[in-house]
Amino acid sequence: METLQSLLHGIGVALQPGNLLFAGIGVLLGTLVGILPGISPSLTVALLLPVTFKLDPTGSIIMFAGIYFGGMYGSSTTAILLNTPGEAASIATAIEGHKMARAGRGGPALATAAIGSFVAGTLATIGLALLAPWIVELAVGFGPWDYFGLMVLAFVTVSATFGTSVLRGVTSLALGLVLGLVGIDKLTGQARLAYGNPALLDGISVTTLAVGLFAMGEALYVASRFHGTSETVEAVRGSLWMTMDDWRRSWKPWLRGVGLGFPIGALPAGGAEVPTLLSYTIERKLAREPNQFGQGAIEGVAGPEAANNAAATGTLVPLLALGLPTSATAAMLLAGFQQYGLVPGPLLFVTNTDLVWGLIASFFIGNLMLLVLNLPLVGLWVKLLAVPQPYLYGGILVFAAMGTLAANPSTFELGLLVAFGITGYLMRCWDYPLAPMIVGLILGPMAENQFRRALQISLGDPWVFFKHGGSATLLALAVVALVAPIVFKGLRKFKGEDA
Repeated sequence: METLQSLLHGIGVALQPGNLLFAGIGVLLGTLVGILPGISPSLTVALLLPVTFKLDPTGSIIMFAGIYFGGMYGSSTTAILLNTPGEAASIATAIEGHKMARAGRGGPALATAAIGSFVAGTLATIGLALLAPWIVELAVGFGPWDYFGLMVLAFVTVSATFGTSVLRGVTSLALGLVLGLVGIDKLTGQARLAYGNPALLDGISVTTLAVGLFAMGEALYVASRFHGTSETVEAVRGSLWMTMDDWRRSWKPWLRGVGLGFPIGALPAGGAEVPTLLSYTIERKLAREPNQFGQGAIEGVAGPEAANNAAATGTLVPLLALGLPTSATAAMLLAGFQQYGLVPGPLLFVTNTDLVWGLIASFFIGNLMLLVLNLPLVGLWVKLLAVPQPYLYGGILVFAAMGTLAANPSTFELGLLVAFGITGYLMRCWDYPLAPMIVGLILGPMAENQFRRALQISLGDPWVFFKHGGSATLLALAVVALVAPIVFKGLRKFKGEDA
């Protein structure tokens, strides 16, 4: 009952004209960047961080969330029309969606993706509203040792699940942790890794690092691989609306997609890639006409798209309740919270009730806005795919520089932006994931603080982390999460050699 009252209060906050405007801008921008190949939601949030630091915190974070969901919606458009997924989670959608577009059924494919995402987003938001307060109650009893164990688990899972190599993920995380040490130590007051430079005493700005790695790094990477050729857009032929048979074949995959996407997305090691591919596999096995798969089966679009959007909502459960980001865009949202001096976690539900429940309620409104945008404006989104890449990424570079200077008018900060941009470019070239580096910078100082508190309370006893059941379990899970990918990779190689 208390959750329902809080949600109703949040709906009142979300329906305020200013917050509605922010939500509208967010979903529009998110959809726009989602249909442009290479421009991810995390990149867009990173670009907007420095130009929103003086705006209302509630409205800005609602806008960032709108960008997140809009990007998930929009990436299905390129997956279906161009066979070019805007996000890794849209790969499964592209398998059947592009076949449908080639067969002249791009309209129904886009429609089932939009409606399925709306259904999944709405149901998953209800799950978020019910689950997050329960996790908060659980987290209230956490001690500093438990929080440290939780953050170690977050470090390991993010490092192990992002990218193709555990070692590369851990290396990216280590770079972020080192950057988190820069500045004045809050306990001793001593400068660390500042090398006598006053500009580094306040530490490394999360905004500068995010914009450099994601925006500038992506622009440099695309520019280095641009050969002057452009994609040909497959026109949408026929009606945009689904037939009764399409509806009959879609509604069960939508519900199954929610059942897969939301719980997996809510896990600390969750994400949208696994449930979307799992959804595609299940729909293929349950289909009445499995021979249509590979030829353009609508179930292969409906299920993965529902799982994609449900997982995107699920990732906000650990973010809001525990302050743990489990995706690149969730890491950007965490940076957005920190920009306003807010720390996601149990206390946020008490100290910033309007913001938290207004944000959760805005997901309902944002999903409805996205449905209205995606169904009638497909033709417009297709035209935006024709924007020449040189103009697109040139504008991103200018916007990134201007936004960074607006947040911190310093030539040194601009130099850091360029340095991080080059770092992001090199990490892409060598296939190093970017998200662990951001997570290391954000959570590293927090983990250090909890580690010190635990040692102070225990009078310096290092075994305190293993004497408490919660922290011992979390650290054990971290070890398993670190070792499991290496073991599985070794087993696959061993089986391959035997074969």
